[in-house]
Amino acid sequence: MSIVAPIAGVSAVVPVVFGIATGDRPSAWQLFGILCALGGVFLASREPSRVGGSRVAAGVGLALLAAIGFGGYFPPMHAAGDADFWWASLIFRMTSTSVILVAVAFVRPNLRMPGAQLPLLALIGLGDMFGNLLFAASASHGLVSITSVLASLYPIVTVILARIVLKERVARSQELGVGFTLAGVALISAG
Repeated sequence: MSIVAPIAGVSAVVPVVFGIATGDRPSAWQLFGILCALGGVFLASREPSRVGGSRVAAGVGLALLAAIGFGGYFPPMHAAGDADFWWASLIFRMTSTSVILVAVAFVRPNLRMPGAQLPLLALIGLGDMFGNLLFAASASHGLVSITSVLASLYPIVTVILARIVLKERVARSQELGVGFTLAGVALISAG
């Protein structure tokens, strides 16, 4: 988790590229931040192998796909939030719920879980919903390249929780990659 989250956090690059394509001009710090984030993804995605050398860490492909998905979410949600963030959030939630329900109907996974986990699951869902609502609300107060980058800072919390709760250990090069990725996101937002 402490490797996958920072890679998914590089989604901040997508709205910056979108902003450049639509007329935004990033500062030198933002460009440096993009390079740091991409270099960090490369370092974080490599894990030492037992026989020497390194290999791509498990889950990196899906984390990169998540980064593209998250990054692709920000510009349209920002535009929709500019119009009316309540409606934008409601339509987003209805669409994502419908997609999940179709996938569940198609795959038919076992959804049983202990009842004690339901309050925690509801809390996670509420956190996600309010996060999306607040991002949409921020659309009327800032540029997409800035608000989306700031919304991409969530990996910091994920990495800290993975260390504390799950006691995850990573190689020094991966820690350096996580640091570069998070520094890149910070530089993008500061620029």
